[in-house]
Amino acid sequence: MSKTYQVVGIGNAVVDVITNADDATLDQLGIEKGIMQLVEQERGEFLYDAMQKRIQTPGGSVANTLAGLGNLGLKTGFIGRVHDDALGQFYAEEMVRGGTDYVNDPVAGGELPTSRSMIFVSPDGERSMNTYLGISSEISADDVPASVAEDAEIMFLEGYLYDKPQGKHAFDQAARLTKAAGGQVGISLSDPFCVDRHRDDFRKFVKELDFVIGNEHEWESLYQSDLSTALETAASECGLVVCTRSSGDVVIVRGDEEVIVPVTRITPVDTTGAGDQFAAGFLYGLSSGESLAVAGRMGCVAASEVISHVGPRPETDLKALFAKEGLV
Repeated sequence: MSKTYQVVGIGNAVVDVITNADDATLDQLGIEKGIMQLVEQERGEFLYDAMQKRIQTPGGSVANTLAGLGNLGLKTGFIGRVHDDALGQFYAEEMVRGGTDYVNDPVAGGELPTSRSMIFVSPDGERSMNTYLGISSEISADDVPASVAEDAEIMFLEGYLYDKPQGKHAFDQAARLTKAAGGQVGISLSDPFCVDRHRDDFRKFVKELDFVIGNEHEWESLYQSDLSTALETAASECGLVVCTRSSGDVVIVRGDEEVIVPVTRITPVDTTGAGDQFAAGFLYGLSSGESLAVAGRMGCVAASEVISHVGPRPETDLKALFAKEGLV
């Protein structure tokens, strides 16, 4: 029996607020270039007020991936927490408008506002992210509807949520329910510092998963070794291993099968969402039964599209781009 959702994601529900800024402006505002930094509510409000010509869009790593999958025509659902405030209502409505079911009602009452990330894009395309986590990081097992988790062909988890115990409980519940109902479960490692903080728990968790996506720094952090050794260990522990590398190519390993996917380099306008849209293209290929090489190439094409413009979500018909590349 086919399931309602081809992919369901659990992640931070963050409103991305994007503006352009040169290096002098970053220095003036005390922003470290090119990294994601967590900020407190007061700092977040200060940076928001300092932004010129803001673009506002629903963000969050896994939510961005779901938007890419929606662009490709898959039926998707998102599990996340927003406050019942103006930003939270905007977030939920925009997710639905983009074709993804927002399965949790905005939370009425409560003290924490909807999460937001102030993103300053430099002329070279680097983005400096200042994220106030707010209510989204409070997600727990209570937010995971069994009816949704059991009705997903693929459950995709956002590693950032591992920073709080209740986030781990949400992941455990979602993984258990989805796998028991015959679905696949995977995770994006998200951030090498997050992996550092929870290495032992991540090491145990990935052994239960069908696929894990990370970049070279995240894999090296997870196994505290050079990349080659890390991927060899991962391949023996995880069902499917995906590694994006700064050299440009992508390594995909499943059992004894290893695929190297080459990348065509382009000059980025804004690198926001590159990893998220790689995941979208790759998961589309995975859910469609494509070979690892084709799925990896789909990921690269989707990532190339998103870095060609400002914003973390695709603006072009990705399936048309896949067709142009001979992938569909």
